[in-house]
Amino acid sequence: MKKHPFACGTNEHAIARRQFLAGATAGVVGGLGVMAQPTAAKELESKQMRVMVIYMSGGLSQLESWDPKPKTNTGGPFRAIPTSVPGVHISELLPKTAQHMDKLAIVRSINTKNGDHGKGNYHMNHGRNQMPGVQLPNLGAVCARALEDPSNPLPGHVRVPGGGTRGNDAAYLGPSYSSISIGGKPPQNSVRPSNISEEADKLRNSLRRKANDRFALKRRSAETDLYTQSFEQAKELMARRDVFDVSKESGKMHEMYGKDSFGQHLLMARRLLEHGVTCVQTSHSNYDTHNENFNFHLEQLAEFDHGFSTLIGDLHDRGMLDSTLVVVMSEFGRTPNINKYYGRDHWGNAWSICLGGAKVQPGAVIGKTNENGTKVVDREVHYGHLFPTYLEAVGLDSTDSFDIGGRDIPMADPAHEAIHELIV
Repeated sequence: MKKHPFACGTNEHAIARRQFLAGATAGVVGGLGVMAQPTAAKELESKQMRVMVIYMSGGLSQLESWDPKPKTNTGGPFRAIPTSVPGVHISELLPKTAQHMDKLAIVRSINTKNGDHGKGNYHMNHGRNQMPGVQLPNLGAVCARALEDPSNPLPGHVRVPGGGTRGNDAAYLGPSYSSISIGGKPPQNSVRPSNISEEADKLRNSLRRKANDRFALKRRSAETDLYTQSFEQAKELMARRDVFDVSKESGKMHEMYGKDSFGQHLLMARRLLEHGVTCVQTSHSNYDTHNENFNFHLEQLAEFDHGFSTLIGDLHDRGMLDSTLVVVMSEFGRTPNINKYYGRDHWGNAWSICLGGAKVQPGAVIGKTNENGTKVVDREVHYGHLFPTYLEAVGLDSTDSFDIGGRDIPMADPAHEAIHELIV
């Protein structure tokens, strides 16, 4: 794909390529009890709520996606097309997604009053304003903790793609809920070395447990418990390493999702969700189109449209969409005004996101912008409203708190409520 010199040049719009732990057995992978056993994917599928976030890095243009304004001074060259929901139109750049709008919803009235990449990213992923000296968990960490299935050895918060280290995004929830990043292959060092027999491996693990139990009698601490927990989960993870191997999917699935990297990332994400990972986050970039906005969206949204529509259809066909919240978000939108470089600049005053699945009202459209998209005229939404909406959509009470060391810390900003009319 041809790449245009469209971006503003800031560091924030570049996707952070977090790496999976080099050696899953050495890292803190999640909250599993020592005696926990893997749970069947079908059982998880019927009980567990999950979250899938697709982050359109750089700032997707709402006018070329969810809120087109054709034949206006801001509309650009693309038409609006009908969708599977009568009366709801989206950009002609998303023809396959349009066929699935009866499973999705749009929020068209977001006003975050922000045009900074870093701040926008934080707002959308944390639901609050960033404050000096205060660390807050992001959406993935909150959902991994609140929706945790202790019987599942897989990590609860995964980013695709990647291949090395753990993120630092769980704050006070602890490293067990921080994101890990993976590629399309099993984690490194997740198979028993060929020079160690299965019997020898059992013996050394038995010795390790005995030594650990003896140590715990006198010098047990939260740190030693976490180490034990991490080791036991890594051991269980080794038994299910094929979950992380996207090559195990059929050729038909690879063809359906597409051989491009985005399609393969979505296929990997669906595979992880199906096996009980609570929250999976991936991205598509880079929509920071200060130059050549229309050429870029024409190219890039074709790729997004194919992969995203396939994901929604696949989740629906597998019976997973009712238990999986899917959110397509950015840090902000693009200006209605078209600049001299045929680009659109940063715009947080009137823009859109798309979401669906779980308890989201299918086919809903929340809010409205004026004729040329320059301002919100109905049901203004703040980023503080979106975070609790995501929590409510997976069956959580967004007014609940986490008990952290005897102190109640709210899951979401208490100053903002969910968009209740969006939740079934």
